Amino acid sequence: MIDTHCHLEMDEFEGDRDEVLTRAAEAGVKYIINAGSDREANLRGLELSTRYPNVYSAVGIHPHDAKYLDRSLLIELKRWSDRPKVVAVGEIGLDYHYLHSTKGVQVEAFIKQIALAREVDLPIIIHSREAKKDTVRILKEEASEVPGVLHCFSGDMEMAKEAMGLGFYISIAGPVTFKNVKDLREIAGFIPDDFLLIETDAPYLAPVPMRGKRNEPSFLTHTAQVIADARGISISDLARITTLNAMRLFKIGEVSERGEIAYRIRDSLYLNITNRCTNRCGFCVKSRTSYVKGHNLRLEKEPSAQQIIKAINDPKAYKEIVFCGIGEPLLRLDVVKKVSAWVKENGGKVRINTNGQGNLIHGKDILPELRGLVDCISVSLDAEDSKKYEKLCKPSIKGSFEGVLSFIREAVQVIPSVKATIVKIPGVDVEKCRKIAEELGVEFRVREFDIVG
Repeated sequence: MIDTHCHLEMDEFEGDRDEVLTRAAEAGVKYIINAGSDREANLRGLELSTRYPNVYSAVGIHPHDAKYLDRSLLIELKRWSDRPKVVAVGEIGLDYHYLHSTKGVQVEAFIKQIALAREVDLPIIIHSREAKKDTVRILKEEASEVPGVLHCFSGDMEMAKEAMGLGFYISIAGPVTFKNVKDLREIAGFIPDDFLLIETDAPYLAPVPMRGKRNEPSFLTHTAQVIADARGISISDLARITTLNAMRLFKIGEVSERGEIAYRIRDSLYLNITNRCTNRCGFCVKSRTSYVKGHNLRLEKEPSAQQIIKAINDPKAYKEIVFCGIGEPLLRLDVVKKVSAWVKENGGKVRINTNGQGNLIHGKDILPELRGLVDCISVSLDAEDSKKYEKLCKPSIKGSFEGVLSFIREAVQVIPSVKATIVKIPGVDVEKCRKIAEELGVEFRVREFDIVG
């Protein structure tokens, strides 16, 4: 994991800073970003990033101290931003709760530091407390080309959506573990994978069960577990997702460009055997990213059956083996059959996620060939009629919608469990799709847009 926001330079860590960093490493916190707040804090943070290999710095003036941001301090911030381990300008923003600096002064300092970030090509770390309207307005007007994150998010769902609409990440901290924060946990569960970060904001806001104690980076695991539970994933899934996001935003570490063949989500193992597909769905994840739950699925070359089997290792170690990458697996029918046969022989279960065009692709009924090899098949229905299906999925094969219906109808005769799925997007009539699934005699599932894996 990466703790994307803390204040290790503060006096609270003066007596045991080395031990705190050791505990963080033992808890799986690989990198830590120390956020600046005033001049002295920035200097101490820079020194820490020089002393400790896994600590990075953000330099900025907190809204509390906005009244001290004069020309000379702005020049210093620019000079510091050129240091090798400075990865952001922050924390900057607006705080209308205490008003240690007046609103007008805070707004001016915020805008100046956004301009600085644009000039030095660094992301911004945004503090916003009881200042939703002005924060969003300034980001729209001043930060259209500046990436960044709303740290320790305390806004509402509307603010989260507006910020993400502008391209900003949302970082969740310890308060998500507190009682009576149902709204924040709902937001933590809603944020799409591509926009989520986690942090401690140490020494503040220690999570349950450490509440009341000095917060520290090792406590990030408690916050991560609550967020993972809210999202219905494992803590290792959450760690992988948020680490990738932090590495990409702050340019820390090396992001792997190699596409994965087998990738784990929760207790299932997914197989990414092709990136080719007979559809060009506008809502497909691969239209905007190569990543699913932090896994890079952009293949350089399609793997052989033997390479896939090697990547699986022990099929009994997983709830199920799922053919589901960012392509249509049944384009490689022979490979699916060979790998499925091996999985079944070695005590595993097999599921195929497909667009349902397998028979059209191969010009024959392929389902009898999957008898005994596949336990479950999940078919993307995606629309209630052929006209809408053509518009949404842009199939390359004529008659695809009717072919999908026929495939589901035949699959019921061969595969023990058959499901029809749709993605919940505007224009799709969920109830009509549900009725189609009922008439076909299969289970129906609605998948949320932007939530994959």
